[in-house]
Amino acid sequence: MKITVKRVITAATLVCGAVTVYQVMSKPQPVATPQSIETAQANAQSFDQKIEQLETSRTQGDSPAEVHFTSEEVSAELAQAMGAVPSAQSMTKPVSATSSPDAVIGPGQVKVNGYQVQLVGDVAQGQFVTQVAGQDVYVTLAGHLGSQDGYVTFDPTQFKVGDFTIPVSLVNSALQKKLAEQREQLKLPEGVGTLRVENSELVITQK
Repeated sequence: MKITVKRVITAATLVCGAVTVYQVMSKPQPVATPQSIETAQANAQSFDQKIEQLETSRTQGDSPAEVHFTSEEVSAELAQAMGAVPSAQSMTKPVSATSSPDAVIGPGQVKVNGYQVQLVGDVAQGQFVTQVAGQDVYVTLAGHLGSQDGYVTFDPTQFKVGDFTIPVSLVNSALQKKLAEQREQLKLPEGVGTLRVENSELVITQK
């Protein structure tokens, strides 16, 4: 039976489509190791204490301070802010052994689970789980985190859905538009001068 070029192309297209779907729906390597509830609480508390150091230095009129946060502290603070990890003071009932952020990030927005953050060099990597048609889909985003004119900025360098890498040029415009729509939410707190990722740490400096 003679196989036509059209049939070969059709078969190849179906195979490529199946591989792409598999890559999109597959679970990628995590960007960070999950923290236990106790460890996450300690890291979130450390984050808060460092923020208090900035505020204390500002009110006392000292020289502008600079504080450094680890990936674990940033992840724990984010998880606590999303309600996935209770504060040590408010924890009154048993919880699971590991932190699994599971929260709605805003009215009408998608549900985000398992948010992780890893700081590598001058790049911030984030990974979260959302649902599409009832299936868990892992989204990994990496880029340069910074600040300009009193607002947080993000310049993406990587975007993946599952194990499928999507060119940044295809998503950057939509991402920047979304960030612009939420600009006020990205405003730096009073007293904070700059924000950046450096030497695998989040660095915040006082005004």
